Amino acid sequence: MIAVSERGYFHWIDWLVFALMLFVSAAAGLWHFRRAQKSNTQDYLLGGRSLGLFPVSASLVASFISGVTILGTPTEIYNFGTQYWITIFSILFSGIVVATIYLPVFTTLQLNSVYEYLEIRFNRTVRILISSIFVFDVILYQSIVVYVPALALNQVSGINIHLIGSIVCVVCVFYTVLGGIRAVVWTDALQVGVMIAAVITVASLGTYQMGVSEIWNRANDANRIEFFNFDPSPSTRHTFWTVLIGSWLYNTSYIAVNQTMVQRYISLKNTKISQISIAIFTISIMVFISTCCWCGLVLLAWWSPPKCDPRVSGLITADDQLLPAYVMEIAHHLHGIPGLFISGIFGAALSSLSVGFNSTSVVILEDFVKGCFKMKPNDRCSTIFVKILVVLFGVMALCLLFLIEKLGGVLSVTGSLAAIAAGTSFGVFTLGILFPWANSKGAFFGTIAGFVMSGWVSFGGNAAIGSGLIMPKKLPVPQCEGNMSQNFLKQFEWHNEDNVFPLYRLSYHWVAPIGTLAVLVVGAIVTCMTGAQNPSSIDKNLLSPVIHRWLPQQKCSQEVDGCVPVSTDLQLSANLLSALRKKSQPN
Repeated sequence: MIAVSERGYFHWIDWLVFALMLFVSAAAGLWHFRRAQKSNTQDYLLGGRSLGLFPVSASLVASFISGVTILGTPTEIYNFGTQYWITIFSILFSGIVVATIYLPVFTTLQLNSVYEYLEIRFNRTVRILISSIFVFDVILYQSIVVYVPALALNQVSGINIHLIGSIVCVVCVFYTVLGGIRAVVWTDALQVGVMIAAVITVASLGTYQMGVSEIWNRANDANRIEFFNFDPSPSTRHTFWTVLIGSWLYNTSYIAVNQTMVQRYISLKNTKISQISIAIFTISIMVFISTCCWCGLVLLAWWSPPKCDPRVSGLITADDQLLPAYVMEIAHHLHGIPGLFISGIFGAALSSLSVGFNSTSVVILEDFVKGCFKMKPNDRCSTIFVKILVVLFGVMALCLLFLIEKLGGVLSVTGSLAAIAAGTSFGVFTLGILFPWANSKGAFFGTIAGFVMSGWVSFGGNAAIGSGLIMPKKLPVPQCEGNMSQNFLKQFEWHNEDNVFPLYRLSYHWVAPIGTLAVLVVGAIVTCMTGAQNPSSIDKNLLSPVIHRWLPQQKCSQEVDGCVPVSTDLQLSANLLSALRKKSQPN
């Protein structure tokens, strides 16, 4: 049996590689600090809408990937098989849908906050409601993002998780506050390179040592190879339907209407370049997730007999330590490789944190300070306010770390919590962009219904798992000789869950679709009950280009009520945006 004392730890070269990554991240903030001092709020938060295609595309990838992806995806494959792998096709479909349906609307309007669209299309109440949900989601998500690299570094160094979390937050806050969006985007680009190098190196080491066919055969012998499980049960964790449909809707909602993503689209020059960035992003994510999934099979092959599961042997205490433990076993003599791996996880965490801090600051400034309270701070006050917010978000993420470490596998927890905001937001934006007759009352009550339904399912399901009422059945793993705890063996046994409320048994992939469906259904019903909006009164720029051909001719004119014919220029003029804002204000 492998004892805990045999766990490998960092060599000084690993620490050097890790320190270099932190130094480069901090240096990016200093590099852009001088320019940020002279810039206005628009340039500090949005880069003057003139950032380059490559750094923005890399930043999109960094926004989507976190340490959760790097650690959680291989663990999911190790425990439940390869059915999750088909999520790459849902990402492909998501990229196509976003580029053709949603992206043109936002690149045309060029709003600082994507949620301002909701005020123009519906009213201020809907805007503030969705903005609040976004802030709630980011605050929870950032704490998970801090926890993941802290857990990984704890595995290879023994350093306290809370101390590591403090280091992550301090470095991230430092370069985000100093450099603004330019520092965030360029640091993301550098960190994406580190992430890709780390994951490919880790996957290549195991593949080189064991061989592709041997890894695949061992996974097949362990019943991990499964791509076409057409089980119609929505409670099965991974089926063809749950992964393809559920993941597609969640991915689309995040890519299409989340401020962290949209803020980067509109920092580019025009719609065509933004669509190219989506294509680069989509292909990159598909390749990256596939590599992470392959890492899951490598883990399984590595701990196949005569070795045994590291959780049984006592080498690790949590599922999400599987990949770090493997890295220390296979590469402990290759000084610098473990450091590169941990740097990749920290790079993913730093990029996710900085993107979240930056985007949430924009939302609070634009939607609450300017939108809700109608304050008009000057550039200097706005910039100072945003920087204070970034510091506060860092402190909050660190405080919530104590709660997150009590939860289970990070991939399902993160997915289900984030899906609450994603499904609801996607539903109300879809209501506005694709359904011209939807009114503000339908949007408001639909949002409430979507948030309550998805939140009920998500928190109820996680509470049932935490209390032991539901135990996700993992596939059998190589076991050690000798005594094993009954608690460990229980996770591979079938448990009768008939007494658990049906919605709590749903796969976490269905949380986002439930939220979206609730918004659309309730929104449509309330709209019908309160009087549908006349489609001819809606400016076409607020609707997706894919439905323009079916819209009636607009009956309004700029002279009468501020409605302007659709612009032929993809970059909507300031005059049109001003007219739309004026039209959305109550008389």
